[in-house]
Amino acid sequence: MGIDLPLIWLLIIGFGVMMYVIADGFDLGIGILFPFVKDRSHRDAMVNSVAPVWDGNETWLVLGGAALMAAFPKAYAILLSAFYVPAILMLLGLIWRGVSFEFRFKADEAHKPFWDKAFMLGSFVAAFFQGAILGAFIDGVEIVGGRSAAGIMDWLTPFSVFTGIGVVIAYALLGSTWLVLKTEGDLQRQMIRIAKPTTFALLVAIAIASIWTPLAHQAISDRWFSLPNIWFFAPVPVLVAAATYYIQRTLNDDPHAGPFVWSLVLIFLGYTGFVISIWPNIVPPSLPIWDAAAPSESLGFTLVGALLIIPMILGYSAWAYYVFRGKVKVGEGYH
Repeated sequence: MGIDLPLIWLLIIGFGVMMYVIADGFDLGIGILFPFVKDRSHRDAMVNSVAPVWDGNETWLVLGGAALMAAFPKAYAILLSAFYVPAILMLLGLIWRGVSFEFRFKADEAHKPFWDKAFMLGSFVAAFFQGAILGAFIDGVEIVGGRSAAGIMDWLTPFSVFTGIGVVIAYALLGSTWLVLKTEGDLQRQMIRIAKPTTFALLVAIAIASIWTPLAHQAISDRWFSLPNIWFFAPVPVLVAAATYYIQRTLNDDPHAGPFVWSLVLIFLGYTGFVISIWPNIVPPSLPIWDAAAPSESLGFTLVGALLIIPMILGYSAWAYYVFRGKVKVGEGYH
């Protein structure tokens, strides 16, 4: 049996997207949480907690996009055509957030409020349109003659708006639990108060998505509820409830890493549900990964580069997090 290169590349892209959601999710969440924190010194501490690593987190987004173009060029062309508007808006949000991230440190007192608002807006826009793309992707893209037949605004549906809001909530939970891990004192206590209702809001969003998705898509319903698949999926709601319980429990104890780790478990469970729902398509509902893959020679050649680059990204990312471990004090940096 030969090596299934399209499957390997799908796993690489899936890994890159998951790493992006984890890594950039919590620093986008920090911007989303800004409206709930009025104290400027607290806001500075929030930003300082991700200042050494935030731009490196976005490496995973670049990796995922480049890998999709290299390994599945047909899917890349179809998806970019269908989701051009939300993708551009997402990138504008990321750019605006990045500019404001740097400028808020350098601005005088008169202009800092403007850059704070810009940081909030950029974070919210980037997170919302990532979620909107997710919802539109699950809804699927009509393909005619090997091209997207979707109109420029066909991505905008009630479901994509809902998933956009859901991703904002998910990132807010990651951001609040990250700050529980990285801060102390009044700011940490405020993040604990925010994280508790945010956890339940995300649980509600997951429940609604779990009902809405199979009702709207017969193929997904068949995949979830047919035998023997249903026996494999049955533990997932229990695991989601357990993760929610442990987030709340660790928040009520002496919280540090626990709430953030369990939040990652909750996000991962949602991500695995998404992957299972669309399998084996790379463009739902009708384009499997093998039909969209580049020639095997191209997949093999680029795989060599990926296997060299990915460990390097993991290595320098791990080193950065290790060097800047520990708590961030209000009014100070790391200690």
